[in-house]
Amino acid sequence: MKRYLITLALACSLACTPKSSTPVYLDPSQPIEARVNDALGRMTLEEKVAMTHAQSKFSSAGVPRLGIPELWHTDGPHGIRPEVLWDDWDQAGWTNDSCTAFPALINLAATWNRDMALLYGDCIGAEARYREKDILLGPGINICRTPLGGRTFEYMGEDPYLAGQLVAPYVKGVQQNGVAACVKHFAVNNQEMRRTSTNSIVDDRTLYEIYLPAFKAAVQEGGAWAVMGSYNLYNGQFNCHNHRLLCDILKDEWNFDGVVISDWGGCRDDDEPITNGLDIEMGTWTNGLRGAASNSYDNYHLARPYLERLKDGRATEEELDGKVRRILRTVFRTSMSPEPHFGSFTSPEHFQAAREIAADGIVLLKNDGVLPLKLHEGARLLVVGENAYKMMVVGGGSSNLKTKYESIPLDALQEAFDGHCEVVWERGYVGDTTTDYNKVVTGQDLSESRSAAQLMADALEQARMAEVVLYIGGLNKSAYQDNESTDRLDITLPYGQDALIEALAQVAGKLVVVNISGSPVAMPWASRINAIVQAWYGGSEAGHALADVLTGAVNPSGKLPFTMPLALADGPLKTERQYPGIKPEGETWWQEYYDEGVFVGYRWYDTQDIPVQFPFGHGLSYTTFDLKDARVRKAGDGFRVSATLTNTGSVAGAQVVQLYVADPEASVARPAKELKGFQKVYLKPGESRQLSFTLDKQALSFFDADAHAWVAEPGDFQALLGFSSADIRAVVSFTLASK
Repeated sequence: MKRYLITLALACSLACTPKSSTPVYLDPSQPIEARVNDALGRMTLEEKVAMTHAQSKFSSAGVPRLGIPELWHTDGPHGIRPEVLWDDWDQAGWTNDSCTAFPALINLAATWNRDMALLYGDCIGAEARYREKDILLGPGINICRTPLGGRTFEYMGEDPYLAGQLVAPYVKGVQQNGVAACVKHFAVNNQEMRRTSTNSIVDDRTLYEIYLPAFKAAVQEGGAWAVMGSYNLYNGQFNCHNHRLLCDILKDEWNFDGVVISDWGGCRDDDEPITNGLDIEMGTWTNGLRGAASNSYDNYHLARPYLERLKDGRATEEELDGKVRRILRTVFRTSMSPEPHFGSFTSPEHFQAAREIAADGIVLLKNDGVLPLKLHEGARLLVVGENAYKMMVVGGGSSNLKTKYESIPLDALQEAFDGHCEVVWERGYVGDTTTDYNKVVTGQDLSESRSAAQLMADALEQARMAEVVLYIGGLNKSAYQDNESTDRLDITLPYGQDALIEALAQVAGKLVVVNISGSPVAMPWASRINAIVQAWYGGSEAGHALADVLTGAVNPSGKLPFTMPLALADGPLKTERQYPGIKPEGETWWQEYYDEGVFVGYRWYDTQDIPVQFPFGHGLSYTTFDLKDARVRKAGDGFRVSATLTNTGSVAGAQVVQLYVADPEASVARPAKELKGFQKVYLKPGESRQLSFTLDKQALSFFDADAHAWVAEPGDFQALLGFSSADIRAVVSFTLASK
């Protein structure tokens, strides 16, 4: 509460004065713009400049003289980062900053559930407000262009429509707590390799159809109050001060009225940030006070160099006022909001929400009937794999968290089968034995004295005696896996896991594989496994959520938010110039060409008719569903698509009905199908429900770069309804008439 003392003292000093003399900016009943104008008119030039750059690792200055508090930023997007030192990344050593760790955003994307996105945002927003944070640095919504992307686990998949439909309620949930959601990383930031020195070269059609829609939805549908620029360059200019992205598109085309924040260290110039749309410069010297000749914060690009330009006429106060207006608007929306917000932290409700979200996104990829697990009394369940035991909340980069507790799969399974059967664990392989990241320590002992051969032999011996073998492996958050600052080297499983799974398949009577990862992996053994489950980094309640699905306490309903290819080479990125980029002679930056255009993810595989391991949108259930009576009719300027979904199985469950649109005879190359609608529906056995989708002209359009406009060409279209991009249950044709 210390940062509010100045504001409270100023308010108290005004309490005895006539109401008419109360400054407008302190009166929460006044409109925000009136408060902004009043506060701005009272500020000195130096006070204005001070607000445009960091004053510590995670805060930017307020105006103490006027009782305007600083802005406090915190890393998300999966939980509230533990407190760090004022000038350094090292932990501050607090004992009351252990948060609720929510599932990784790729897990949220796999729910295909707007209600879960709203719940997620509301809970994490409440935790941020309780910790007196004003800006949550998330959610992340960069498109999964390559399965190798190190931060795929932090984002929402390969499809812009899916990401946009989930980011909007997430943002609303966060902001209803008086906390600004800072949507990141804007834009075309699709790899970690050389992320600060790579120039993304993208044509306008690809930019507007694939890489901008989710950001636009966050701004225009979610009402986001903050946006973070990305490290990379776009068409030759750094994105934290990229005029095309921040001024022309974000602020002019989309009418974004919030604040633009640099990524930590993303500001690279004295002049461009002034004119190119950056409002707050954060983390330029990420080592706190080290890195500059004197006080780092005074040497930020938008600090002393900016003040000098203002004073000698190289910069105008009008430009500065535009930045400060956006910053003040953020203050009046958050810590000085008309409505008091107190939040809540690590409550039972938050842990329950984390469990529900995690379980709702777990994907059942394959099942021959072995799941849910129904073990005989006294039976032996063998659990194999390091990921059954290793805590996953710690690590991965800026999403690293210190959580109050973390449920691991092994403990949760032992709890679920307590007194019914024996649960035995064999490690099987050694992956990552580190148990700390940035001084957040799990307390686990992952040391191992056995050789790789002995680990496999011990696992195989136990497998011969087990009724069911449950393999829980996959990736982790170490370097070159799911990790900020490094991309993966391949999509094969590390640590010899493929050989171990193949060996287990030879001796196990029943084998279930649970892959825990935040990005696609190859599964060459898939045909020899009884069941395959795709789990994610599930946060504090990861173990319980997985056990809920495996035992049938929760009927799985997650759907893949990206394609699982058979091999990396099958994907659309075929050349070095596409990924990871090339550096031609004479160029300062690496050049990355988006030559594949709009054909990303399933748009590529389905159009080229390339077989995949599991398609986008795929996910099974413990019950069955039928979709019938599909039809389409004209509805105003658009079309209404309807169908009836029925639960034809014996247990209650949820199905995601997906609506794709195809334009078979377009004047430009278009994907075979594109997602334009989805609904997640919960039904009891035998229950039916009629579903309805609306397709407007935007849903039928492609972006015409020459005209800089969306174009829906008259002619025949198809509405495809199904349970994945490859499992289409109904196709209905309709015609868009010319005017």
